[in-house]
Amino acid sequence: MFEQFFLSVQQDIKLFLYFPILCAIFRALFIAVHKPYPSLKGKSKAIFQCFRFGFWWGMDVNAYIYLLSLLLVTLPGLFFPLWAQCGDNIRVVIGALYSIILYFAFVGKMIFYAQFHDIFNNIIFLGEKAEKNNLIDVFFNQYHGARKLLFLIPYIGVSYFFLKGMLGLPSIPYPHFYGAAYYGFNVLIVLLLVALFYYCRYGGTFLHDNKPEWDTIPAVVKEDPFLSKATVDDLIALKMLRHHPMNETMQMRPEENFARVKPFIESLGGSMESFDNALRAFRHTAKGPKIHQPSHIFLIVGESYSQPYFDPAFSDLHIADEGKRLMADPHTASIPTTLSAGIISRPSIVSLMLGIFDAGLELNEREAFWKGTLPTSLPLQLRKLGYESNYWYGGSLSNGNFSHFAPACGFNHSYSAIDICTPDAPRSWVGVYDDVFLQRAAEIIQEDKEPLQFHFIYTTSNHGPYKMPLKQLGFDAKKIMKVQDDVLQEKIIPKVLGTYWYSDRAINQFIQDMKKQYPDSLFIVTGDHGAQCSELQHTSFMKREYTFRELHSPVLMFHHKELSADTFLGNHIGSHMNIIPTIFELIAPQGFVYYSMFNSLTERIKYCVTPYHWVTEKYIGAYGDSHYQALTARSGSEVLQGRAPHEDICAAEKSLTAYVLQHPEYLHYAKDWLQ
Repeated sequence: MFEQFFLSVQQDIKLFLYFPILCAIFRALFIAVHKPYPSLKGKSKAIFQCFRFGFWWGMDVNAYIYLLSLLLVTLPGLFFPLWAQCGDNIRVVIGALYSIILYFAFVGKMIFYAQFHDIFNNIIFLGEKAEKNNLIDVFFNQYHGARKLLFLIPYIGVSYFFLKGMLGLPSIPYPHFYGAAYYGFNVLIVLLLVALFYYCRYGGTFLHDNKPEWDTIPAVVKEDPFLSKATVDDLIALKMLRHHPMNETMQMRPEENFARVKPFIESLGGSMESFDNALRAFRHTAKGPKIHQPSHIFLIVGESYSQPYFDPAFSDLHIADEGKRLMADPHTASIPTTLSAGIISRPSIVSLMLGIFDAGLELNEREAFWKGTLPTSLPLQLRKLGYESNYWYGGSLSNGNFSHFAPACGFNHSYSAIDICTPDAPRSWVGVYDDVFLQRAAEIIQEDKEPLQFHFIYTTSNHGPYKMPLKQLGFDAKKIMKVQDDVLQEKIIPKVLGTYWYSDRAINQFIQDMKKQYPDSLFIVTGDHGAQCSELQHTSFMKREYTFRELHSPVLMFHHKELSADTFLGNHIGSHMNIIPTIFELIAPQGFVYYSMFNSLTERIKYCVTPYHWVTEKYIGAYGDSHYQALTARSGSEVLQGRAPHEDICAAEKSLTAYVLQHPEYLHYAKDWLQ
């Protein structure tokens, strides 16, 4: 019996060895497709360590295939001869199923990296509330989903061929012993097999504390942000997410969140002895208006309306020419580097409305925020100045429960493009085409006779899967984009950049129309977050990786006939959360009290901190990452390494939101705050 065990367990080991090889192939493909440099010359040491460390780290999951085969095939086969005869076929089935899991994880990571420039991270949890049809459409139309699914057929065939080949490799024959040596050898083999599992499971060590993990990636690899990400196998990345759920602050007790918030509040001059005292830290007294009170205020948030395409380095694309005209207007004040309040759309929108960070807690989905709000709310505070507050969304308000959240936040009215536009209005998965939606919104605004109006407008067209009929909408890539042919030959590039061009024109046409109707209007234009066309960096146009600033910075500009380019005192950094205080410092009468976590852009801004990233006057980086860059960086390789600054503020911002959510009694109806 033990001879059978000895031979069978070797088949388990052969099966298991196939998967580190497969993971290495996937790692090589990831590097080949997404590498941010023209070649890998000079990176041989880093690549070797990337594969070596990744091999052992991946064993944390791959080693279980050896254990699974041992428990499900070898041991039952010792007692059931028929099962033993089918052993290799069963192993092939197990191997094929695991190969399919690895394939889907790899495909998912490739798409995720193209979209977010990162391996799997906490953003993935937000997909639970996303529009599923849109995700499916993005997969099939933007990322060639049908092709990826069809490739499964040859992939499974190749996996079957190699699995059979691995299992067909020669085995070591069982050496024959007699007497005590027979039993001693058998015991030794069992102990060695147990040791082998733990040695592999712990990544080439017998000590759990020495297991490979993110913090122990070799320095030569860790210095390269891209290769450090490539080191992580796909299932390991997903396992890391399981151990680090997104809403870590909600797993903390209120007392713990209180402890993280208190120093931050006290540094602002408030007290955490009671929530009312804490709010005093957010109280500001307006110094007096810098412009005449506008009859209309427009806060326009363009989907993925990002700053890079306004930069000189991207000028030959000519996809932001209308926005650049507005930015160059002598009555426009702009910020070239801005941090969004969220990495994706809804957290940004919620934070802009509410005046505190959503911090990944999906406040718009929480029933407490369907009934009450905070005094930091932007629409609520503008109503104190006499403005009627309106929210306009280019899609359906039911998505994300904004039909509940927006009114509770203090908006007088909320409008959905799906409702205000005709049933035959052209639509993408996300919403009605921007120009159609904005034209209809303009018509309704002009019918409104309220003397003071605030309009928060969020467009949606510049969003995957990029299926809009761009030629019919006027975009001719060959005529508009002054680039080499290889840029245009990558089919997705004209689709992504053409959609940006279309949205840029629609937004700025709306602004010009409203300026004609209401010449005294104040316009604030931004994007919900940064965005990038990942395929562009592999063409002759870039030949480099996007910089951190280019990845994370949306547009931010204020336009009014009484503003000038130097209104913001030379500030070149800012954030979404500086918008609220800036509005009030521009228009509010002297002595008006408003609430804001941050200062106005009319004051000196030395640094900005969000729950996700940070920027100083010289550098920009992300939390949870030891890499950062100078704001002047022009290449992804110009990367520095060090601890992120102001981590205490980042922690306080996240814990403040969690603390409020843990104390819904702090929320009140908008009408109560207005009293």
